Amino acid sequence: MAQLAVRNHERNSPDDRVDWRRVAYLVHLSRALDEMEEKHLVPEKKVLYQFSARGHDMAQILLGMQLTGRHDATCGYYRSRPLLLSLGIDPVDALGSAMGRAGGYSDGRDIGVVFNYPNTAGAAALPMCGGVGAQYTPTAGWAQAMKYYATTLGRQDYARDIGVVLGGDGSVASNGFWAALTAATTQALPMLFYIEDNGFGISVPSTAQTPGGNIAANLASWRNLAIFDGDGCNPADAARLVQDAVSFVRDQRKPALLRLTVPRLEGHSFQDTQAYKSEETVRREWERDPLPRLKDFLVPAVMTAEEWSACESEAREKAENARAAAENRPAADPSSVMRHVFFGGDMQTMGGQHPGGYAPPATRSAPAAAGPRVNMVTAIRRTLEHEMAINERVVIFGEDVGPKGGVHAVTLGMQDKFGAERVFDTSLSEEGIIGRAVGMALAGLVPVPEIQFRKYAEPATEQLNDCGTIRWRTNNRFAAPVVVRMPDGFFKCGDPWHSQTNEVAFVHQPGWKVAVPSNAEDAVGLLRTSIRGNDPVIFFEHRAMLDHAWARRPYPGDDFALPFGKAKLTRTGNDITIITWGAMVHRCEEAAEGLSADILDLRTLMPWDQEAVLTSVAKTHRCLIVHEDLGTGGFGAEIAAVIADKAFTDLDAPVSRLTMPDIPSPHNPVLLEWAVPSTERIAKRIAEILEF
Repeated sequence: MAQLAVRNHERNSPDDRVDWRRVAYLVHLSRALDEMEEKHLVPEKKVLYQFSARGHDMAQILLGMQLTGRHDATCGYYRSRPLLLSLGIDPVDALGSAMGRAGGYSDGRDIGVVFNYPNTAGAAALPMCGGVGAQYTPTAGWAQAMKYYATTLGRQDYARDIGVVLGGDGSVASNGFWAALTAATTQALPMLFYIEDNGFGISVPSTAQTPGGNIAANLASWRNLAIFDGDGCNPADAARLVQDAVSFVRDQRKPALLRLTVPRLEGHSFQDTQAYKSEETVRREWERDPLPRLKDFLVPAVMTAEEWSACESEAREKAENARAAAENRPAADPSSVMRHVFFGGDMQTMGGQHPGGYAPPATRSAPAAAGPRVNMVTAIRRTLEHEMAINERVVIFGEDVGPKGGVHAVTLGMQDKFGAERVFDTSLSEEGIIGRAVGMALAGLVPVPEIQFRKYAEPATEQLNDCGTIRWRTNNRFAAPVVVRMPDGFFKCGDPWHSQTNEVAFVHQPGWKVAVPSNAEDAVGLLRTSIRGNDPVIFFEHRAMLDHAWARRPYPGDDFALPFGKAKLTRTGNDITIITWGAMVHRCEEAAEGLSADILDLRTLMPWDQEAVLTSVAKTHRCLIVHEDLGTGGFGAEIAAVIADKAFTDLDAPVSRLTMPDIPSPHNPVLLEWAVPSTERIAKRIAEILEF
C-alpha cells in the first residue's frame, strides 16, 4: 500500500518538465479575455462573434507548450484561442481580430475566431476555417510534407516535426476527419488528432455523432493509430497524456489520437442560452472546471497563494492593456479589401515555394522550332516530367495516377521515373486529395493533385473554396499555390458524371486562376506558368482534345510559358468576333471556314482577356460566344454583360450565345451531338448574325 501511495503521489505531482507558472498565467489570460468579451465587448457590439474557451483552456495550453519543433504546425477551430496564446500570439492581435480592426489575423476580413499565425521561427497556426471539420485534411497535408522533407529530401531538420489538428466531438462525424484519418494511418504520417470532447456539438450530444459518444473507444482497433484517452480537467493526467501523445508522434513518426474530456462552461457561442442542458448537467460541468483544479494542483506545490493571485492580476492587467490597444486600432481602409485576392507582388509570409526564395527559371512565350506534333496527353506529361526533374518540391497525386498512369494516361510511367513518394495514389476521397494539397502547399511544396473528372470535384468543394480564399482572408499572411489538374467535357459520348464542364463554378470562387487550353502548345505554356506561379490554379484538360488530331502541336520547349489573361487570336477577320475556349475552338474554326472572322481562344477564364475581346468587337461590330457549358449562368453570360456594358455602341447586332441547353450531358452520341454546339449549328448561328 505504501508503494502504491508513493506512485499515486508521483503521478499527481507537478511534472517538472512543464512550466506550470506559464500554464497558470496563460489560463488566467484566456479567462480574462473571455470574460472581457462576454461582459463588455459583445454587449457593446464591439465583438460580433464570440466563442468562450472556458473549460477547454488548460488542456489546450498544455498541448501548445509541447509544440516546440521548428516546423511544427497546428490547425484549430473557433474555440482554439488558448492554444494560440501558448504559441505566442499577441493578445492585442487576438482582441483586435475579434473586433475586426486593422492588423491582427486578417485586417478585419474574417471573423476574429478564425485564427492564423505564420511563424517561420517555430510552431505556426495554419489558416483555420469557419467550416466544421475543414481543418483535418490540410493538417494531414502538412504532416505529409514533414515526412517528405525528412525522408525523400533528406532534410533532418524536419525529422521530428509534426502536424497537430484540433477538433471537437462533433467534428469527428465530418468527411474531413475520416479522410484525414485514412491518409494519416495508411501513409504513417506524423500527425496528432486532438479531440476536445465536451459532450455537445452546439446542442447535439456526442452520442449522435459517435456510437457511445467516445471516438477514442470506437477507434481502439483502428490499425496504425495510437490512442490516448483521459480527463482534460485533471492537470497531472492532462499534462501526462499530452506529453505522451506528442512524444509518440515525434518519436515513432506515426499518427495518434488524443481525446480529452472537457466541460464547455459557456454556450456554444455568446448567443447560446444552453436551454438544451439540464441544471444538473450544467452543475456537473462547472464542478469539472479545470481552473480551480489547477490552483489546487499548484498551490502550494509550485507557487504560493500570493503568487497565484499575483499571476491572475498580471494576466488581467495584460488583458486590459490589450483591450485598450485593440480598441485604439482603426478599421482597415475599405478599399484595401480589393488587395490580395491574387499574388500582387507583396510576398506572403508562409505558403508555397516563393517565400523561401524560389526564383522561376527564365521563360519565353514563343514556341521552339517546329518538331513532331504531339497530342495533349504527351505534352502535359512532358511538361510535368520536366518541372519535376528541375524542382524537387513538385509532387503529383490523385486516384490512379501511380502505376496505372491515370485514367487518361497523362502520368503514365512517371512513378517509375520519380518514385512513389513524388507520384502516388490516394484513397478515394476528393476532400482528402485537395485538403492534403493545401497543407502541402502551406508547408512549401508544389502539389499538383488530379481530380479524375470535373464532376468528382464536388466532394472537395469546401476545400477548394477555402484554398482560394486563403491569401485574401489572412491578408497575405498565407497562400496555398496548388495546381489542380482536372479533365472535363465530353469524349466520344457524354453522361452526367464524367462529361461536366462547369468552369464558371471556379471562376466564381475568389482566388482561383482557371486555365482552359484547347491544344497541346497552350497546355504546355499554361501548365508551366501554373506550376511556377504563386496562386492556386484549376487546370482543365478537355477529354475530347487530349488525343484530338487538331489539338496536336509541336512540343514548344522546356522554357515555353504563357501568361494568364491573354487570349489567342486563332483567325483574323472583319465581319464577326467569335469568342470561345476548350473543345469549341476547333469547331468554331471549322464553322468559320471561308468567312472573315476573328476567333478568340480565351485560354484562361480567370483572368480573362477583356481587352482583346473589346478590341475585336470594336473592329467587327458583331459577336458570337460559343461554349460547351450550360447557357444559364455560364461564363458566356459574363462576357456578354461586359460587352454590353463597355462596347454597346460598337455593336451592329445583339451579342449572341450558343451553348448547351440547361441539361446534364447526355450519354448516347446522337443525343450528345444534338446538345453540344456542333460545327453546323455554329455556322448557322454565324450566318444569322451576319444577316442581322
